[in-house]
Amino acid sequence: MTKIHVTDASGAKHIVEAPNGDSLMSALLNAGIEGILADCGGGCACATCHCYIEGDGMDLVGEVNAIENVMLDSAATERRDNSRLSCQIDVSDALDGLQVTVAENA
Repeated sequence: MTKIHVTDASGAKHIVEAPNGDSLMSALLNAGIEGILADCGGGCACATCHCYIEGDGMDLVGEVNAIENVMLDSAATERRDNSRLSCQIDVSDALDGLQVTVAENA
């Protein structure tokens, strides 16, 4: 299991253990993390799983694809340089220790 350090929308901190191969969104939903709505169920069509990847984590999670880029531009929450949609990040051993902050009104 990969351990992800999460700050939820209310500022509470959690450690989420996620199986490799799951999306980060699924792991956050399964852990009951506040602020992850995932209205589209992980289809990269709503941006309600918006999060911020902290520290050097952006180097680990891969590039933003074209569809995700459009969705981040239209997100209800502030887009930052470290913005990602958690539905587009696959959990792997490389993400162990990743620090994620859920966007406040995702």
